Amino acid sequence: MDKGTRRMAAFAGALAVFAVDRWSKTVVESSLGPYDSRVVIPGFFNVIRSGNPGVAFGIFADNSTHSRTLLLIVASVAAVLILARMLWRIDRQDQFSAAGLSLILGGALGNVYDRVLFGSVTDFLDFYSGTYHWYTFNLADSAICIGAGLLILSMFFSKQRKEVHV
Repeated sequence: MDKGTRRMAAFAGALAVFAVDRWSKTVVESSLGPYDSRVVIPGFFNVIRSGNPGVAFGIFADNSTHSRTLLLIVASVAAVLILARMLWRIDRQDQFSAAGLSLILGGALGNVYDRVLFGSVTDFLDFYSGTYHWYTFNLADSAICIGAGLLILSMFFSKQRKEVHV
């Protein structure tokens, strides 16, 4: 596959992640009031509508200043621009890296969109066992984590390839 086709596929993948994330958040926001929940699998999984004004795992959520929101928006936009530039230079990326960057970019766009328009990110996936609940998250967060996993795999495989070629 040539560079232009790979680039288009990678950016289309990021756009698809963004679209699915926005669709899922819209469905939850139109179906549930703030902090309403629906049991999906008793004892394991609920859909609960919540807003996260902070970052991953609720970090900075307690700080309610406008400067926090502005700082998070600026940092998020900078991250999106860096990711887009890395993806644009796809000829330097192996398949795992390109797929990982595409997922991370799409997820970052989904969360930046929420933060810019609403000042917080809509989370709704609630997994738990007994009284232990994982942090509530969304599809954008999932794409970011899977993308990071692919980047880690890429590092392992590229290291093995370098050792073989040396």
